[in-house]
Amino acid sequence: MKTEQTECSKAMEQKIHDEFSTRFGGEGTLYASAGRINLIGEHTDYNGGFVFPGAIDKVIMAEIRPNDSDRVRVYSVDINETAEFGLNEEDAPKEQWARYIFGVCREVIKRGGTVKGFDAVFAGNVPLGAGLSSSAALESCFAFAMNDMFNDNKIDKFELAKIGQSTEHNYCGVNCGIMDQFASVFGKKDCLMRLDCRSLEFEYFPFKLDGYTLVLVDSRVKHELVDSPYNKRRQSCERVAAKLGIETLRDATMEDLKRIESEISEEDYKRAEYVIGEKQRVLDVCDALGRGDYETVGERMYQTHEGMSKLYEVSCEELDFLNDVARECGVTGSRIMGGGFGGCTINLVKNDLYEPFVNVVTKKFADKYGHEPKIYPVIISDGARRLS
Repeated sequence: MKTEQTECSKAMEQKIHDEFSTRFGGEGTLYASAGRINLIGEHTDYNGGFVFPGAIDKVIMAEIRPNDSDRVRVYSVDINETAEFGLNEEDAPKEQWARYIFGVCREVIKRGGTVKGFDAVFAGNVPLGAGLSSSAALESCFAFAMNDMFNDNKIDKFELAKIGQSTEHNYCGVNCGIMDQFASVFGKKDCLMRLDCRSLEFEYFPFKLDGYTLVLVDSRVKHELVDSPYNKRRQSCERVAAKLGIETLRDATMEDLKRIESEISEEDYKRAEYVIGEKQRVLDVCDALGRGDYETVGERMYQTHEGMSKLYEVSCEELDFLNDVARECGVTGSRIMGGGFGGCTINLVKNDLYEPFVNVVTKKFADKYGHEPKIYPVIISDGARRLS
């Protein structure tokens, strides 16, 4: 599998270079940044809790070279489109994908950094719509490149992550948290990161999966929702925190919650019960990894899925089905990854069960829902970096 993925990466690198040479002549500098997974810790970020992400071996890769002008010329291999724009606020490109790159340039400039005109060709193998944060990988790739190319790496990594987040907020209309960009910038091979979403302090934890494979099973469904389920759940959490007299549920215990059970709605109680439990599950996983205890890691993943399905109610029939099949196949751990209502499960699978699990889950899902899920084995890898 590793050889396959390395060959895929090399082929992408060659394709990018060939396009760059054809369009702009010569060669530039190659940069990459990664998509991400989150092993555990969902809906905890806006509750001041912990998340546990890592960068993966699915990347956005770009070849970039200054062009001695005040214009940016960029070509996307994957969608066969070009964009050209200046570096002033009024120069925003009409192409949505190019706004991510323009936004990064503007956010660097707003912080007193330097960006000059450049030519770029980029491509990626981060699956779109699978919850692996291809947009954060794109932002982090170009933010890292602008810092390396024009600013002698004077902008620190936290600020690079915030540049990506601000790009989403100010140029792409997405009010996202910091986790995706943080994972893409700070990712480290064979390590996951426990990020404290309140203080932004983080710690690396070893995650070298000897004897296991991490695999995403993408249901390829996303349910249309008639209301704002994420906002409603956030409001539930805020109401409970206010009732307890605390800023966020990060500071609540199950005992605190039980004490006010009669004073809040059943729905609010369930939402808070999930969040408080998830906070502890992240810490349990950190302790288990320190002992090399992957069985406990896996059981906490199943508990998270159960909580997201029954208490937070952000699952759907297809994801519950995938989780049930994983249990039937003896998969060590499985859960929804991401906000819910469709998308992927993330699965921790012993190597000798990997092929049987993939075969069974693919067939059973196709038999029930009429289409096969997509299978993405992933390896925890480095984040934003210069390749050449």
